[in-house]
Amino acid sequence: MKADYDNVIAVRSKEFAIKCIRLYQYLVESKKEFVMSKQLLKSGTSIGANVKEALRGQSRADFGTKMNIALKEACESEYWFDLLVETDYISQERYCSMLTECKGLIRILTSIVKSTFNHS
Repeated sequence: MKADYDNVIAVRSKEFAIKCIRLYQYLVESKKEFVMSKQLLKSGTSIGANVKEALRGQSRADFGTKMNIALKEACESEYWFDLLVETDYISQERYCSMLTECKGLIRILTSIVKSTFNHS
């Protein structure tokens, strides 16, 4: 098994989590927004946590299940970004940047989940 720092999804999901944490800090401190930002914090950091768990899975099914949870969390994060931009809490520029990264994670996770369960 590759080390986490060699694993694309592990690295990208951790980088995404850090960006979500920084966005949360900005929203709470600068915009005084506490509800949607907290939801994004939870879903955005959960992606990497589930990927990390999956990489240490006890079986192929366990791996696939955790990756599927990470995929669901990424889809949820996408929803919170939509709400934050549509309610003017984040700029269109920040939205596009974060959404691009989120969609990239969704593509990778979708591929992992499909290949895991199609080769069972």
